[in-house]
Amino acid sequence: MSHLPTLSATQIPSPRLLLRTAVHDSDREGLIELATDPEVRAHLGGPRPRGEVEQHVDAVLAAGATSRPGSYIIADTTTNQVIGTLTLARRSRDNPGHVTEDGEELELGYVLRRAAWGSGLAFEAATAALRAAAGELPDQPVVLVTQSANTRSLRLAARLGFRPVSTFEEFGAEQTLCTAPLSLFRL
Repeated sequence: MSHLPTLSATQIPSPRLLLRTAVHDSDREGLIELATDPEVRAHLGGPRPRGEVEQHVDAVLAAGATSRPGSYIIADTTTNQVIGTLTLARRSRDNPGHVTEDGEELELGYVLRRAAWGSGLAFEAATAALRAAAGELPDQPVVLVTQSANTRSLRLAARLGFRPVSTFEEFGAEQTLCTAPLSLFRL
């Protein structure tokens, strides 16, 4: 586990969303749906078995907060309903795909429930997290890795300002490594 700093904010608001580290009992079904929906998981290794997911989600709920630094629930500001999850955490140097010699760059990841697709919510959540990080952390490269076949994610990466720099094989599929400087998101 990295000792480099990650985003410390426990809540990050945006016009339609609240990114929060706190996990509520009412998040359970939404989190299970994210991990078991075949379309949501199409470029993430496929759906996970429901029983396994329920055990994991129940452990997270018992803890009351996301356990990995930089991990957030994306919730609707009006209903507080789970829309997805977002991570802005350190990419392990053991994983392929880096833009610095030492690795452990900040890595942006996100997944949204199908009902939230196409409405700009992933862009809004990512922008909010990256702006918060740009205000708190020193300038550094941020990476985003997505399966090359995931054209929606690649379009979102480009819209956010990330540029593809390489491809590599991981999880049995070609992955595209994109990067942007954290300073790009300063207000």
